[in-house]
Amino acid sequence: MTLEPGLYVAATPIGNLKDVTYRVIEALMAADRILCEDTRQTAKLCAAYAIKTPRAAYNEHNADKAQPEIIRALEAGAAICLVSDAGTPLISDPGYRLVRAARDAGVKVIPLPGPSAAITALSASGAPTEKFLFAGFPPPKAEARRAFFKTLAACEATLVFHEGPSRLGDSLAAMAEAFGDRRAVVARELTKLHEEFDEGTLLSLTAKYSAAAPKGEIVVLVYPPVAAPEATPADIDSFLAAALASMSVKDAAAAAADALGVSKKDAYARALALKGGK
Repeated sequence: MTLEPGLYVAATPIGNLKDVTYRVIEALMAADRILCEDTRQTAKLCAAYAIKTPRAAYNEHNADKAQPEIIRALEAGAAICLVSDAGTPLISDPGYRLVRAARDAGVKVIPLPGPSAAITALSASGAPTEKFLFAGFPPPKAEARRAFFKTLAACEATLVFHEGPSRLGDSLAAMAEAFGDRRAVVARELTKLHEEFDEGTLLSLTAKYSAAAPKGEIVVLVYPPVAAPEATPADIDSFLAAALASMSVKDAAAAAADALGVSKKDAYARALALKGGK
């Protein structure tokens, strides 16, 4: 098989080596070179499928130095595959700058889709999938982590994070502080022997994983905020009746508007009617 020249962004297994696609295997076999986040990790996949293509490191430590030569090779007509240690390149992994540079140089970039830990976790978690936001790894420092989660608190979508085992308990606690005690799922060791989906509230999961850090690769999914039910006329009257015992009509209406999400104008009119009816 002969590959068309270009940069091939190839998704590799996140655990089970059988999850690689035929198309990726064919491309890895036919490419002039495989760019790896860690050549030792990619060697396991290559050994499993008898892939002899030369491998070279391309990661955050050598990207600036290696990139110019890679672009020159691509411009000269090379077919090069970019892989990460696991899953789809660029998703919490190096590669964005290389893809951007290749496109800027007029080099064709070809995606070879396949496994992604975030999508795999979402597909089997039971969390809502209509809207989701992949937010990657939270910052490692406590203050930055808290600020990071606060920026996401109002997002009306399932939130998807990667996290390391040693920081999981601290991250879950910070999530509970920022988001409240929402439902969440800790997905661990996806596609591997000890795959696990642990569902609960953020506080219950915090207690569990603060006591003992788990092993393996982890994806955390946090359910969207739950909208408060719309206040009924009876709810509004009940709130206003209690508030009017100690507040003016204006203040009671303002309090009802804030607490129940109703318009101040409607709350004031109803408070005035209740006050006049006494």
